[in-house]
Amino acid sequence: MTEKIAIIGAGAAGMLAAGRLREAGMDVTVFERNDKPGRKLAITGKGRCNLTNNCTPEEFLTNVVKNPRFMMSSIYSFTPSDTIELFESLGVPLKTERGNRVFPVSDRAYDIVDAMKRYMGVKPVNERVTDIVIGNSCVCGIITEKKKYSFDRVLIATGGASYPLTGSTGDGYTLARQAGHSITPLIPSLIPIVTEEKEPAEMMGLSLRNVRLDIYNTQKKKIIFSEQGEMLFTHFGITGPLVLSASSNMHDIEKDKYKIFIDLKPALDEKTLDTRILNDFKKYQNKDFINSLGDLLPQKMIPVFVKTVGIPETKKVNSITKEERKRIVDTLKRLTYTAKGLRPISEAIVTSGGVDVKEINPKTMESKLIPGLYFAGEVLDVDAYTGGFNLQIAFSTANAAANAIINS
Repeated sequence: MTEKIAIIGAGAAGMLAAGRLREAGMDVTVFERNDKPGRKLAITGKGRCNLTNNCTPEEFLTNVVKNPRFMMSSIYSFTPSDTIELFESLGVPLKTERGNRVFPVSDRAYDIVDAMKRYMGVKPVNERVTDIVIGNSCVCGIITEKKKYSFDRVLIATGGASYPLTGSTGDGYTLARQAGHSITPLIPSLIPIVTEEKEPAEMMGLSLRNVRLDIYNTQKKKIIFSEQGEMLFTHFGITGPLVLSASSNMHDIEKDKYKIFIDLKPALDEKTLDTRILNDFKKYQNKDFINSLGDLLPQKMIPVFVKTVGIPETKKVNSITKEERKRIVDTLKRLTYTAKGLRPISEAIVTSGGVDVKEINPKTMESKLIPGLYFAGEVLDVDAYTGGFNLQIAFSTANAAANAIINS
């Protein structure tokens, strides 16, 4: 008799696992509390869906922040190349952009969602699961808000606690606890940073490209994050790809613990930058200082920058001293802010923390505590930098769970 499998959650992990199981002829029922599957998937990558990173498994593992060793078996079994091959076989042409980020050629996340729904091949039951039924120390069913169901195996793929409007409300953690699993502390990851200073608010909406962002831990006295890329100023602080990745390394934020250094001109060393400024000053020698920076900085940043360096905005360029010029260079190379905190977990792209992976078999994603209970995706205590790595975690862990169920 064919085993009956329940999958809780019709997100990236749940839909891939359902497709894999269905291909193998398994009896699969998917439960999804939302009326539409893949809601979080539809808003990833600003609605474009950065579904993986076109890198090797070795490179992938270096981008996993939390529990990379746990991912070794599953990422080698279902690599980023396998993800690309799957979606192209489902009729979605893909492209690789800067940083090896992979997107649909159409730039439409809904093309990925539609492909996954077709692959899943079953219509989800629109009910919220409230309990896992355990008998004789193994899974034997689930209970929803409406009724009790019998199942031989259950896969929890409910997502984390970020973006609750998409259905990621932390139900998976509740179900895992009911089954006796430990949940590591849940904190936001890949999330904007709130700064102590108000200057970012004065530049709200300004996007910077090709800048370097360093995060300095004042307690450990060392740089804990350093990357070049894009960022954005907001009414509360800073965000953008660089900032989201940096936030993965910033836990337990205390007063003055993390300093944020922005190198506005990473391609130029200080001597070359000083020469560049001298040339600009020669060009604008009779101008006020505030009117001499248009070739060097975005217009929206100039008033804030002038205030930061402490040179009167009406001072004539031809009277700026060598010491003042050094302040300009130093500020361009190290614009400094202080982290006050992170935005709420509801705004996080990913939840850091989750089901303790010590209690999960990394090859099969099966619970070590309850036979027949499996986990996949963000509900697990595994997370990575931005760039398609977190969706790949969902796909690889879902594939591992599905293969284990098929081969059991």
